[in-house]
Amino acid sequence: MNEIFNALTLSITVGVLVFMIAFTNANRFLEWLRWQSIGTRDYIVEKMALMFIEVTPNRVLLVMISSSVLPALLTFWLVMPNLIPAVILMFSVGLAMWFVPKAVVDGMFNRRVELFNTQMVDGLGLMANGMKSGLSIVQSLGMVQREMPNPFSQELDYVLKQQLLGISVEDAFENLAKRIGSEDVNMFVTSVVILKETGGNLAETFETIVAVIRERIKVEKKISAMMRQNLAQGAIVASMPFALMAMFYFSDEGFLMPMFREPLGWALLAIAFIFWILGVVMIYKVVQIKV
Repeated sequence: MNEIFNALTLSITVGVLVFMIAFTNANRFLEWLRWQSIGTRDYIVEKMALMFIEVTPNRVLLVMISSSVLPALLTFWLVMPNLIPAVILMFSVGLAMWFVPKAVVDGMFNRRVELFNTQMVDGLGLMANGMKSGLSIVQSLGMVQREMPNPFSQELDYVLKQQLLGISVEDAFENLAKRIGSEDVNMFVTSVVILKETGGNLAETFETIVAVIRERIKVEKKISAMMRQNLAQGAIVASMPFALMAMFYFSDEGFLMPMFREPLGWALLAIAFIFWILGVVMIYKVVQIKV
């Protein structure tokens, strides 16, 4: 009975504080809420469209709600004997999982861009050889589109379709740069646009771009390997508190359980979790290598 009364008191207190904060910052809160719901849904739909994956906004919203609600309910059910920790963990897990679909889509898009940049080395080499043999830039694009795999083939096919609809090659390439958002693609598109206006040897320019991109990829892979090693070390350090908690749980359960049953233990766990998040963020910032 006391536990239920304490839970109700805590819930009412937190609710009043949240209401006061939301009321004083109503415009910002509503804008943030709109972005995290409708804005995130539209963002995911646009990103999926850039990857040539058709999906309806309602289906995206359903996936977002399911990925948030189901893990939250499962967490509440697992921790249910302790009401207050169950409620706190339920909302924490639900809020954290709400951002997972956006992170997954961003990861898919970034991997697609990396693969496109890697394939662009071979693709531009083929275009240069085709133009040396007397083909026009559009004919070279068609040849490369037939020979290269996706996603490079998909993007070039879209460029060719735009050109058939009456869009100039320069504008089609600029649209490609907007879709991919890569420095290598921007360099390639800028070179094509300038040389089409001023005249020049596109084949030699493509070969130069290929050499630059190839060297950049080598450097980026070396940096990526170093970052993965640093992130692995950071992950080991970040997992140590949970490993120690598991060790205490299996060696002496009675010593650890007051942390989950008493209000003082909940407060200490909340403080420890906040410091753990700060530590993870600091480790992530430290291991980042920016060029």
